[in-house]
Amino acid sequence: MLLRALEDLSEQDFKKFRDALADRDLQGQRYIPWGRLEKADQLDTKRLMLSFYGKAKALDVAIATLEHIQCRDKAARLQERKEEALGLDSSSPDYQRKYKEAICREFSHIKDQNARMGENVDLNTRYSKLVIVTKHLDEEQRENEIMAMGQRPAEIMKEQASSSIAVGDLFKPDSKGWAPKVVVLLGAAGMGKTMTARKIMLDWASNELFMEFDYVFYIHCREGNLLTPSSSVANLITRCYPGSNLPLDEVLRQPEKLLFVIDGFDELRFSFDLLLCEPHSRPKEGPVEVTLSSLLCRRVLPESSLLITTRPAALQKLGKCLICQRYAEILGFSEVERKEYFNTFFQNTEQVAAAFQFVRGNETLFTMCLVPIVCWIVCTVMKQQLGCRGGLTQSPKTTTGIYTLYLSALLQSLSSQLKHDMPGVLRRLCCLAADGVWKQKVLFEEKEVQRYALDQREALPLLLNEHIFQRDISCVSTYSFIHLSFQEFFAALFYLLEDEGEVRDLPAGPTRDVKELLESYGNSRNYSMLTVRFLFGLLNEEHRRKLEEEMGCRITPRITQELLAWLQNSQKTALALLMQKTAVIRELEVCHCLYELQDERFVAAALDPFTGVYLRGLNLNRFDQLVLSFSVKNFPKLESLDMGHCSFLWDDPEDCMDPQPAKKACGKNQQEEGKQSPIHLLCQALEKSGCKLKMLRFDRCQLTGPCCGALASVLSAKSTLTDLDLAGNEDLRDDGVKLLCEGLRCGTCQLQTLRLGCCNITATGCKDLATVLGAMPSLAQLDLSDNPLKDGGVRELCRALVGPGCSLEKLWLWRCRLTDASCGTLAAVLPASPSLTELHLGENKLGDRGVRRLSEGLRDPACRLQVLRLWRCRLTDASCGTLAAVLPASPSLTELHLGGNKLGDRGVRRLSEGLRDPACRLQVLSLWQCRLTGACCEDLCALLSTSRSLEHLDLSENDLGDGSVWLLCETLRNPTCVLQVLWLKKSGLNEETLQKLAALQEAKPNLNIGYI
Repeated sequence: MLLRALEDLSEQDFKKFRDALADRDLQGQRYIPWGRLEKADQLDTKRLMLSFYGKAKALDVAIATLEHIQCRDKAARLQERKEEALGLDSSSPDYQRKYKEAICREFSHIKDQNARMGENVDLNTRYSKLVIVTKHLDEEQRENEIMAMGQRPAEIMKEQASSSIAVGDLFKPDSKGWAPKVVVLLGAAGMGKTMTARKIMLDWASNELFMEFDYVFYIHCREGNLLTPSSSVANLITRCYPGSNLPLDEVLRQPEKLLFVIDGFDELRFSFDLLLCEPHSRPKEGPVEVTLSSLLCRRVLPESSLLITTRPAALQKLGKCLICQRYAEILGFSEVERKEYFNTFFQNTEQVAAAFQFVRGNETLFTMCLVPIVCWIVCTVMKQQLGCRGGLTQSPKTTTGIYTLYLSALLQSLSSQLKHDMPGVLRRLCCLAADGVWKQKVLFEEKEVQRYALDQREALPLLLNEHIFQRDISCVSTYSFIHLSFQEFFAALFYLLEDEGEVRDLPAGPTRDVKELLESYGNSRNYSMLTVRFLFGLLNEEHRRKLEEEMGCRITPRITQELLAWLQNSQKTALALLMQKTAVIRELEVCHCLYELQDERFVAAALDPFTGVYLRGLNLNRFDQLVLSFSVKNFPKLESLDMGHCSFLWDDPEDCMDPQPAKKACGKNQQEEGKQSPIHLLCQALEKSGCKLKMLRFDRCQLTGPCCGALASVLSAKSTLTDLDLAGNEDLRDDGVKLLCEGLRCGTCQLQTLRLGCCNITATGCKDLATVLGAMPSLAQLDLSDNPLKDGGVRELCRALVGPGCSLEKLWLWRCRLTDASCGTLAAVLPASPSLTELHLGENKLGDRGVRRLSEGLRDPACRLQVLRLWRCRLTDASCGTLAAVLPASPSLTELHLGGNKLGDRGVRRLSEGLRDPACRLQVLSLWQCRLTGACCEDLCALLSTSRSLEHLDLSENDLGDGSVWLLCETLRNPTCVLQVLWLKKSGLNEETLQKLAALQEAKPNLNIGYI
């Protein structure tokens, strides 16, 4: 509403509006500093107003400002929209207006995790927009948990990056007009799922979001665990409604107009396995688990819509009760939203500048702030430290470090008496946390807390939240840790505290044997992930020492060797162990654990049994990249790094409010260009690593030109690197090739294989590559397929191919928009380049003329080509006649691929003339989809009877018929036939023919027959 009003202003009026905001104290509110308004557009201005005034006041200030600058009609229009948004129009039923007003009151404010009684903050002021992407996960991917720091599900094979989506578009139709009814919003711990759910409620009640729904009901699953034993969907709705006289029949009259926001599905404790409730048309009373499952399973109110928030750990459980129609994942804050969060948290301009400058100057700390809960903790600690004499002196690097610093700051704020008692309190708190982790429990009833003698009423609210729930006719008090991640932090600490006899009288809790925890995590890979990560972090000597000083407890690193053994064994697959092969790292979580420890010697020891990293199909945010880079830097035996199909998420440079020098665009050399790429950290780690890297894969990673600057540095530094795969990065382009060539032409570079397929390279890029080819004898294979090189690009390459310094063996140029002109150019190169043994020209419009021109080079005795691929080149039987003359004159040629061309039976007849020549040495002939019929089989039989070299024949996707295949079988039975592999089209062959082929295989074990 506010943004729309600003966008309606002319450029001149908008400038007047900004000037007025900076110059006048409107509506008794403080003015916005001009330094923040000067370059603000309409969207920035809206954000600043919401940040400074809050949502309701911002509208009042906007109306007053519009009147002040003489835009009274626009002020009146905004006033009308405001009144409509507040539900004051007579068209809405009275009970609906009251419901929205109550929702606004209920959800307009939130309580900080460490707030004192009565303290709260405005939701609109504190809320910052989150980056949300849509994606589709299969069953295997659902088993993967995403925890803090924005870790993505492992081993996701995806073709392209997920698209971003606004909250308001979650239920919008897709490009085909289909609109989902069930949306699942995924998010790691502390990623902002509940905040987003509450913002949805507030925006709907303010008529700003999801106006297609008459009613939106909020159900928090944490409360669902504590509902009365008997409940119904009607009870759930009534609990969401502020009055006692809910017109239920009226509300349910149009169920398609209802939206249920089910927040925290992962916190439900009951199982859905046995809840096979019968469908019923009206909400009926029953056990709460049956009621909730009825709603989720779409047995009750199936026409309604559901928005479910959950940790990824619960996806498999969720999948048992419903089919999700759209997935969306919260990735965290962008750079600009992190800055905005600091503005809204501190509000004091000087504190904002000091805190943000400190955090922004620490790349690690700033990267970690993309996770909302971490951003809140950092801001909380910064605020506390800003009030101290020492100021911002501590800079934690890891999640464990931040939580340790927060706990330290919390303990320092306590009175002397409370400090004296806190060691015992914290020890018992660790027991409670570990017990909850083992039981997958996040809410503890008062009697459970009392059993652990946790009665420090002044200190506990800083670590535990108290909740009041109605059960039957009475109320019960329950407690949860201020955030689930804190419960996991204390649970990890439980395994490292020395048993000093203080907790022997407490209830029997989980065993202190960490092996059992690790075994449980290994089996489930979900609930205990963050706990395990904290275990590694707490082994850090600095963290241990600080906690010991603050807590007054002894912390022992006794579990170090157990963690090391577990980590190494977790990555060794059964197949690798069976074949006694060296294992590779297949889970990013391993790197997260090692990063938390911050011990380079331990990391090197942990990675000693491994020789590679295989992490394909991940979305890697900045922190993931930092974590991976730390392990790579300390990985002495690293030989292969495969990051194919990964997305390296990187904040838009335009979003960076105060860019660091390394991020500014310089464009002077490869190092400066490389610093602007999302793989800069990883490449920098490879440079500094003492490893002997051999293979590096970044295929289909959405890399851009500047990334090649970073890669060029790696090529210069790693003389052991022999294989580089960058295929499928469509934005690499000629600029990227130019940067890459700086590394390729370095004297230390010994690259043998370079894959640049589908990178949008043109003749300009080929010109740069040509300068490298002539001076790079190590390069044996070059793949430039699926690039718009055209004939000009081939001309540039061929100039280098004939040079004395070029030793290229394989050249792939399929789908490069080539014509017969390129064939003439290549024909001249073939005799002059004896090292070239494989040429791929498939999917180019070469035509028969192109083959004729190419044959001139093929017939030359100096030509050493062994493999020629010409599939889908628009060839006819005329080309077969040309090639028939080439085959006897080119004894080095052993493979010929002609699939996908209209050769016909006549083409086979003409080709077989050359194939039957004793001088022909062809071993592989591919004729798939060449419009062959049974009429060609007589020529094929003659060929098979006489050829002493042909071992592989592909006739798939051709309709040969049963009779012709029978004829082939008789020829293949001949002992003189040397064919070993035959491919046929299965459809169209009868059962008798298939049996005959099976019998032939049994009679000739060396013959393999395949079907397509």
